[in-house]
Amino acid sequence: MDIESFRLYCLAKKAVTEGLPFGEGVLVFKVLDKMFATLSLNGGEASCNLKCDPERAVMLRETYACILPGYHMNKKHWNTVLLEEGLEHAFIRELIDHSYTMTIAGMPKKMQQMLETEDL
Repeated sequence: MDIESFRLYCLAKKAVTEGLPFGEGVLVFKVLDKMFATLSLNGGEASCNLKCDPERAVMLRETYACILPGYHMNKKHWNTVLLEEGLEHAFIRELIDHSYTMTIAGMPKKMQQMLETEDL
């Protein structure tokens, strides 16, 4: 999956914003101000960090050589995915969806309800 496809997929989700809080090399995607994905813009191999259930994170790393412990992140909860290593686009989209859903699940109930009821 290329960088622009990744970016557009993330931005199509409800209440998502993007920014560069860590500098110009890393694009950060947030849902209601909670980070759920990062995207490397350094010009090297396209990669992203995605939140993941800890047990699933380990299983994915053991199954796919292009899924690694989260670079500069809590390695228990984040994976780095090398986007140009042959993973199906649908699978990458599913990983993005999982990260987005997990991030929302970790929010206070009031924020979750805002997402369900508000037209953000």
